[in-house]
Formats: sequence, C-alpha cells, structure tokens
Amino acid sequence: MGTIAENVARVRDRIAEAAGRSGRRPEDVRLIAVTKTVPVERVREALDAGLRDFGENYVQEALPKIREIGETARWHFVGHLQSNKAKFVVGTFALVHSVDSVALARELDKRAGNAGVVQDVLIEVRLDPAETKTGVEAADLDRLVEATMGLPHLRLRGLMGMPPFFADPEQARPYFRRLKELSERLPTECGRELSMGMSADFEVAVEEGATMVRVGTAIFGPRS
Repeated sequence: MGTIAENVARVRDRIAEAAGRSGRRPEDVRLIAVTKTVPVERVREALDAGLRDFGENYVQEALPKIREIGETARWHFVGHLQSNKAKFVVGTFALVHSVDSVALARELDKRAGNAGVVQDVLIEVRLDPAETKTGVEAADLDRLVEATMGLPHLRLRGLMGMPPFFADPEQARPYFRRLKELSERLPTECGRELSMGMSADFEVAVEEGATMVRVGTAIFGPRS
C-alpha cells in the first residue's frame, strides 16, 4: 500500500476508468471512505487528500470522530442500525444507508421530527442470502418504500446493497445489476442514488450504475 493520498488517487483513477467503460462521468460517482477502526489522524490524512465523504459502521465509534473532525467532512452511516441508536444518528449523518424495516424508518422519522430536521436515507436491500446478512427482502421493498415515503421527516434518496463476497468481483455483477433494476422501480419522486461496491468490487459496481462506492481497505489498508 502507498500513502493515503496515493491510494485515494489510485481509487479515483479506477473509478474514472470504470465509469468510462460504461459511458458514465467519473464525477457522477461519489467516493465514500469507510473509516471503521481508522484513527482520527488517518481520517485527517484522507481529508488532506481531498476526500470529504466518510462512512462509519458503529455509532459509538463514529461520534467521537465526528466531534473531533467537525464540519469539514460529510458523514454517512453505512452499518446496520438498531432502532435504539436512531436518536444519535439523525442530524449527525448526512445520509443513513441502511434503513431495512418500517419500524426503523418510523423511529428515524420520530427522532428527526423531534430534532426539527429532514433526514436523508437509503433503503438497504438484502442481496446476500446468508442468514446473518441484513436488509429488506426484495419482495418486501415496495412496502418499505411506500412507508418511508409517507413519513414527513425522512427523504428517500435511493437504495443500498452488499452482494456476497467473491474472490472474483465479476461474480458480484448480477447482484449489482439486480439492485439497479430495483432502483428503476422506485417512484419518480424518490432519489436514484445507488450505494453499492466496496474495495473488492467497486469497479464492477460503477459499471453497473453505482452512484456511491464505500471503500475502506483500498484507501486505508487492511484492518488489524
């Protein structure tokens, strides 16, 4: 691995090449640096390298970083969110990527109403059939979309999904393609954001229509 600045430049180049292969503009893909277990000093290095979007998986780990970094960064909550943590997320994160139930949507809406804000959210669709994985089943997506759109303090911006891990990223392509197809069924008044693709497969995700990729290891190196 190079320096963080070198890694960021390399990832951006790979995004640009993947976008070009699919007839898209690189600027239409937002790079979110996932900072789970990454100390604040290294987040600052990523800021110095020009990144502004950062993703966190755990509320208790994220909040001290957010307080220390301040408003120079835009924070995304990308992990599984329990309803009892919703009050810490609303208004703190620019975008919550992982709404997966009507109950969670309602709790976020309630907390956003109490805070006097409108919270941007994505619905997480379960792409990986493994029992341990989270996300709404595709068959239940329409119901969750309808419920979320009916809540006055949430703004639905699109979908998020994670395919199973494959050594060959090409094997993830059908899963990304499926998520893209599901996003095209969303009502026209929704956003069309597609948060999909991580360090192992983000180029394939970009080719299939990702508007956001969530990259940690390719920027910060393997986690200890």
